[in-house]
Amino acid sequence: MTVSSFDWDDELPPETGEEVYRALRRALQRKTGFGLFFVQCSKHQGEEIVADLRNDLPQQQIQELHLEGEVVTLYDQIAAIWQQQPFDVLVLDGLEASLYAYEDVKRLSGWGSGEIYNYSWKGVPKILNHLNQQREHLRNDFPARFVFLVPSFVVDYFIQRAADFLDWRSGLFRFPRDSKEVAAEADQFLADGDYNQYLKLMPQERVEKILTLKAMLQEIGSDSERRQCDLLNELGLLFAAERDYENAITSWEKLLNINPDLHEAWRNRGLVLSALGRNEEAVQSYDKVLDIKPDYHAAWYNRGRALSSLGRNEEAVESYDKALDIKPDKHAAWSNRGNALSFLGRKEEAVQSYDKALDIKPDDHAAWSNRGRALSSLGRNEEAVQSYDKALDIKPDDHAAWSNRGDALSSLGRNEEAVESYDKALDIKPDDHAVWYIRGLILFVSGRNKEAVQSYDKALDIKPDDHETWYARGLALVTLGCEEEAVESYDKSLEIKPDYHEAWNARSNALSDLGREEEAVESYDKSLEIKPDYHEAWYNRGLALSDLGRNEEAVESYDKSLEIKPDYHEAWYVRGNALDDLGRNEEAVQSYDKAVDIKPDLHEVWYNRGIVLSALGRKEEAIQSYDKAVDIKPDKHEAWNNRGVALSDLGRYEEALQSYDRSLQIQPDFADAYYNKACWYGLQGTIDLAIATLQQAITLDSDCQEMAKTDSDFDRIRKDDRFRALIGE
Repeated sequence: MTVSSFDWDDELPPETGEEVYRALRRALQRKTGFGLFFVQCSKHQGEEIVADLRNDLPQQQIQELHLEGEVVTLYDQIAAIWQQQPFDVLVLDGLEASLYAYEDVKRLSGWGSGEIYNYSWKGVPKILNHLNQQREHLRNDFPARFVFLVPSFVVDYFIQRAADFLDWRSGLFRFPRDSKEVAAEADQFLADGDYNQYLKLMPQERVEKILTLKAMLQEIGSDSERRQCDLLNELGLLFAAERDYENAITSWEKLLNINPDLHEAWRNRGLVLSALGRNEEAVQSYDKVLDIKPDYHAAWYNRGRALSSLGRNEEAVESYDKALDIKPDKHAAWSNRGNALSFLGRKEEAVQSYDKALDIKPDDHAAWSNRGRALSSLGRNEEAVQSYDKALDIKPDDHAAWSNRGDALSSLGRNEEAVESYDKALDIKPDDHAVWYIRGLILFVSGRNKEAVQSYDKALDIKPDDHETWYARGLALVTLGCEEEAVESYDKSLEIKPDYHEAWNARSNALSDLGREEEAVESYDKSLEIKPDYHEAWYNRGLALSDLGRNEEAVESYDKSLEIKPDYHEAWYVRGNALDDLGRNEEAVQSYDKAVDIKPDLHEVWYNRGIVLSALGRKEEAIQSYDKAVDIKPDKHEAWNNRGVALSDLGRYEEALQSYDRSLQIQPDFADAYYNKACWYGLQGTIDLAIATLQQAITLDSDCQEMAKTDSDFDRIRKDDRFRALIGE
C-alpha cells in the first residue's frame, strides 16, 4: 500500500487487489471510534468492496452515501443518516464531482501535477473547506469510520492540496485495476471520443474526462504502445478543446517520444502551436507531417496559414498550391491563397483565387468580402460593392463588410450610400472608432460638416488618443467657422503626436483665419522643423507674413516652397503679389508669368499682372493681360474697368468707354467704373454727362468726391458751378 503522491512516469507498487482489500478490512476492524479512509478504486471495484465488507464484517453497521453533482456540505447529510440509524462504517462515493469546476483541480489535470501547491484555503473546493472546518465536529459527533471511494486524481489532489487533512486520522488504500478491464474502458473511451463533442462539454465535464484519461494512462503504462498513443492523442484533443494548449502540446510530445511517425500528432501539435502564435514551431511541426506523409493536403494547408501569419506569403502560396494539387476542391485553401496573394500585392491573382473558392463554396461570406477588398485595391469598386453585397446576403451582421463596402462606395463618389453603409457597420459594432472616423471624413467631403464633427466626437469617445481624428475634427470645425475650437482640436492632436506636421500646418491656417498671424508663423515654423520639405507650409507661412506686412520674408518663404515644388502655380502667384507690394514690379511680372506658364487659365493672375504692367507704363501689355483675364472670366468687372483705364491712357477713348460700359453691365453699382467713365466725359468736355456720371459714382462711394477735387481729368469742367457744387466747393 502506498500513501505518497505519484509521478506519471512511475509505476504503481506491485500490490494485488486482494492484498489491498485485506489491509482495508483489517484497518476497519482494528480502528475504533472516528477515522477517515480513502480508497482509490473504480466504480465497479467500489461496488465489490462494499459487498465484500458487508459479507466479511457482519457485526458492523455499514451505511452508504452516494453524492451527486457538486456538494457544498456533508455534515447535515451524515447527521440525517446517523439519526435514522447510527453506523459503524459510512461508505461515501461521488466526491470527485465536487472538485471538477475548481481552478486548482484543473491545474492538477495538467502535466505539471508533480508540483506541490502551497496555497491558502481561499478558492479551494467548498466541500474541502467544509470538511476541514467540520473535522472536529465529525470526530466528536460521529464516532464511526468514514470510507471515501474515489478515483485516483482525488487521492493525488488531497496529497498535494490538503496533505494535513489526508494525514489526519486517516488511511489510504489504492486498488490496482485489472489490465483487461482498463483496456476495455480505454477502448470504449476512444470509440466514444470526438473533438467536436469535447468542444460542447462544460469545462468541468472536460476536466473530468481529462482526469479519467490520465488515470487510464497511468494504469495502462507501457503495456500497449498503440493504446497509450491513442489515449495521449485523445488527451491532447481534450486539452485543446479546453484551450489549454500548453498541456495539449505536452500530450502530443509524449506521444511522439513513443512513436515519432504519427503524422496526425505532428499536425495537431502544429495547430495548437499556431493557436499560441508560435508559428515558426508550427511550420516545423507541419514539415514533420509532410516528411512522413507528403500527400497530406490538410498539413500543406495548415502550413500555408502558419507561413502567412509569419508574413512569409510567397512560401504560403506555394504551400497552398501543394494542398490544391492534392485536393483541388478545398475551398478554404483557395480562399486563404487569395489572402496571401493579396498581401503580396498580386490582386488580380487574388481575385481569381477567391473566384475558385466561391465556385466550390458560393456561400463563403469571408471569400466574398476579401474578394471585394482585392477588387477595391484594383480600382474596380463597382464590382467590389457587388462582392460585399454577396457577403452581406450570407452574413448580414458582418460589420467589416459593411465598413469596406462604405469605402468602395465613397471611392465611387456615392457618399450618401457610403454613410448608410457605415451606419450599418456601426449598428452592429457601435464601438468601432475607425468606422466613426472614416464616416466623419466622408461627411466632411460631402459638406455635412456638423455631422462630421459629431462622428469624430463618437470616435474620440471610444479612442481619445487618436491624433488623426482630432486633426480631422479641426478641419471640419474650420469649415463651420469655429476656428477657436479647431485650434483646440489641433492642440489635442499635437499633445498625442507632437511631430504631426500636418496638424501644425492646419493649426497655423486656423490661427491666420483668427487674425493671430504671429502665432500662425510660429506654428508654421514648428511644422517646418519637423518636415522642412513641406511646400504647403512654406506657402502658407508666406501668406501669414504678407498679412503682417513682412513681404521680404514672405517672398523668401515662397521661394522655399518653389524650391521644393517648382510647378506650384499658387506660390508663383502670391509671390508676385508680395513683390508688387514691395514695389519690385518687374520681378512681380516675372513671377506672374511663371504662374500662367504652369496654369494659363488663372484669371486672377492675368488681372494682377495687368495692374503691375500698367504701373510700369506698359499699357499695351496690360491691356493684353486684361484681355486674357476676361477671356477666362468674362464677368470680371474689375478687369473690364482697369482695361478701360489703360485704353484711356493710350488715348483709345471709344474703346475705353466700351470697356467701362461692359464693367457696369456686369456690376451696375460699381462706383470705380462710373468714376472712370465720368473722367472720360470730363476729358471730352461733355459737361452734362460728366456731372451726371460723377453723381452716380459719388452716390455709390463718397470717396469719389474727394478724388474728383484734384483729378486733372476734370480740369476742362472744373469752373462749372454744377461741378463745383457736386464736389463741395
